[in-house]
Amino acid sequence: MLARLDGLVQISVKDRDLAASPASPVEGDRYIVAAGATGAWAGWDGDVVLFTGRAWVRMPPRDGWRVWVEDEGVLVVRMGGVWLTLDAALGLLVRGPAVEVARGPSGSSIGLHVDEELLSGLSGASVTSTIAIPDRAIVLAVSTRTVAAVLGATSYDCGFAGEPVKFGGSLGVVAGSTNVGVIGPQAFYAPTPIVLTANGGSFTGGDVRIAIQYLLPTAPVA
Repeated sequence: MLARLDGLVQISVKDRDLAASPASPVEGDRYIVAAGATGAWAGWDGDVVLFTGRAWVRMPPRDGWRVWVEDEGVLVVRMGGVWLTLDAALGLLVRGPAVEVARGPSGSSIGLHVDEELLSGLSGASVTSTIAIPDRAIVLAVSTRTVAAVLGATSYDCGFAGEPVKFGGSLGVVAGSTNVGVIGPQAFYAPTPIVLTANGGSFTGGDVRIAIQYLLPTAPVA
């Protein structure tokens, strides 16, 4: 009983993705058992387990339990029989390159996204990004920062094929120059890479970081 109580106080677990017990557990190790548990953990899916006295002790969780997951650095909460990250449990928004801001009862959603790429060693009359505006995205802006001085050109434009200055024209070549190319917003119906076009000569060097900032809706899943 004391071992169980100690295992529950300020509870943290090493991992929540294992379906079988580790080969060499240490006294006091705790885990959340993943789905499809086997071996010593068979039938304990979703439970907290504690290794003590050379054996695994099962601690079935109740709604409201909060557990720190060490390998992920996240706090999870037991709700409705499943483990949810704290932000999901409370409906919070978190910082990240892709954040879901709304979800309908049938799974439709709208997400806010930021995709970034460093275009380094610029060369030629134009440079095309590897990242692209996704199909069905609603673009708010494409932003740029000249990270290392652009050589060979007196300025550059930011846009895409057919609209080379859509997100800004005659942008600065000096390191530290920035531009936030806000637009409409505008919907795109095919993957669309970003194109930097040199003015006054071809690119012979320099680095520019681009950021595509957009909304992305999804259809209902059922």
